[in-house]
Amino acid sequence: PSPELTYGLPAHTDPNALTILMMDEQVAGLQVLKEGRWIAVNPRPNALVINLGDQLQALSNGRYRSVWHRAVVNSDRPRMSIASFLCPCNSVMLGPAEKLIGAETPAVYRNYTYDEYYK
Repeated sequence: PSPELTYGLPAHTDPNALTILMMDEQVAGLQVLKEGRWIAVNPRPNALVINLGDQLQALSNGRYRSVWHRAVVNSDRPRMSIASFLCPCNSVMLGPAEKLIGAETPAVYRNYTYDEYYK
């Protein structure tokens, strides 16, 4: 009820591979950046929002992009959303899938561990 006392979530991409979000069906708050503009993602009954994260961007060699998004507060109603994050193990080696690398499509990302990515 006091948005000045509440933090939203500033613009970011998710560092993990995939985020599955169950949004509050009554109160919107998620926005995605599209063509330089923030677009509200309106909740839909029985629907999940799937965000691609940074690790899938690297795995796809940039073919799929991590989603820039943010969460804004609502001054009239509280919101409850549930997020589940799919993260690789810290020691797993990540990078572009070999089948996506070739003479015409060189690797955009080097191989790294998830732990190295966080550091």
